[in-house]
Amino acid sequence: MESTPSAPRFALIAAGEPVVEDFAREVQAGLGGFPKSLPCRFFYDAEGSRLFEEICKLKEYYIPAAEEEILRKHAGEIAASVPAGAMLVELGSGCAEKTRVLIEALLRRGGALHFVPIDISRSALEGCAARLLALHPALHVSAVCGEYRAGLAHLRRHFQGPKLVLWLGSNIGNFDRGEAAEFLGQVGRALRPDDRVLVGVDLRKDKETLRSAYDDPKGVTARFNRNILSRINRELGGHFDLQKFRHVAYYNESAGRVEMFLVSTAAQRVQIEKLELVVDFKNGEAVHTEDSYKYSPEEIEALAQAGGLRILQAWTDGPERFRSVLLAPA
Repeated sequence: MESTPSAPRFALIAAGEPVVEDFAREVQAGLGGFPKSLPCRFFYDAEGSRLFEEICKLKEYYIPAAEEEILRKHAGEIAASVPAGAMLVELGSGCAEKTRVLIEALLRRGGALHFVPIDISRSALEGCAARLLALHPALHVSAVCGEYRAGLAHLRRHFQGPKLVLWLGSNIGNFDRGEAAEFLGQVGRALRPDDRVLVGVDLRKDKETLRSAYDDPKGVTARFNRNILSRINRELGGHFDLQKFRHVAYYNESAGRVEMFLVSTAAQRVQIEKLELVVDFKNGEAVHTEDSYKYSPEEIEALAQAGGLRILQAWTDGPERFRSVLLAPA
């Protein structure tokens, strides 16, 4: 078991509303409405973060390997795009596995580095910091526990100086296209002229590749999806029987997105004690849990422009599955 990192090289900062209260409100709204939904940002409790790390090791889930190929090849160029001594900020850092190559490149350039990971999972932040601090004596970590917008607001208020902001792993794909442009605009307004943003974007591709990536034969993604029901059981006194919900992933080609659902396999009634809520499900009724948007190169250009940013450079992996885009304020 990893130990929690200690001061003075580590700080853990809470930003925004406590996660449990936010979770309760969103579950009440999502399961009380129609069609039913649950926000994907709540996948990432300790167990969800562990399962996602397992997904990232699957050969079918090509995104981590594709992005790592790009980052390893171009880390020096990316590090050179910001002034020496710039801080590194990561939105939705998780275990920050793919970030290590950039941390090492920035340390080589500046001698020391301030890393600010922003993530909704406290356990993921603590584990990430413990591993990185053990490897890099010149690294300082200020971990911000909160959702993106709260973390970005905290960053704007408390962290001045040049920065490289990372939004990796196709996390941008969990926003619809309008929300992605709006949030990129928020990021852009938090930047100085010499700051940079590196965004990972999954490219449009064939249905079979996407089906395998989001519904793997080992069933890891299915367990990851159903874990949100386990979390409701653990934290909110839910009585979900996970065996009565089936994982479904569908590529909506016209919209350019993978849609994930939990589908009830029986007519059932589920009580959630802490919410004083009883939820009725029809046989075959779907709960929408996630969208993952895919982009063409032209759509990436339009997204950057809509967010008030300009593309400095874009790199694609060998099989052209994934693109890393370096952005600057327009």
